Amino acid sequence: MEPRPEIPQIAQIYQRLGELLALAGAHFRWQVLPAFEVAFDLRGKAAGQMVAGRSGVRLRFNPVLLRQNWEDFLHTVVAHELAHAVVWWQYGRRAKPHGPEWQAVMRLFGLEPQRCHDYDVAGGQARRLQRFRYRCGCREHALTSIRHGRIQRGEREYVCKFCGQRLEWTGA
Repeated sequence: MEPRPEIPQIAQIYQRLGELLALAGAHFRWQVLPAFEVAFDLRGKAAGQMVAGRSGVRLRFNPVLLRQNWEDFLHTVVAHELAHAVVWWQYGRRAKPHGPEWQAVMRLFGLEPQRCHDYDVAGGQARRLQRFRYRCGCREHALTSIRHGRIQRGEREYVCKFCGQRLEWTGA
């Protein structure tokens, strides 16, 4: 079963997000504050992640690192990921992930712009992805189960960056 934050922690995260979003909205003079999703489903060594696409913005947080580093997580990681969302809403895809726009938003939030956390991740839940062998005209490739699944479902095709041929599954 996935570890989840306690209800009071979730409430505090939403409160922090609301305060920071109001600050950004006032700064950028937004008429309407953007909507976004929050999930506590991130695993592995990353503390947080901002995912933006056609369906909107989603902030993902690692519940294990959240529990182990609660105070700093609430103060820093939540702001870090929301800063990515603010940059996405304000500047679009042309802004670099930790570029000057993101750094300015972090400073607006009253924080030093730092890229990485220094949490102990020894107990991380990084998943091991199965590899599948594919061939092209010049070599063999090992694709993860994610890419293999996309190919099998007909969602994607991958080509070799060296010879340009489409990758074909060897069956192994």
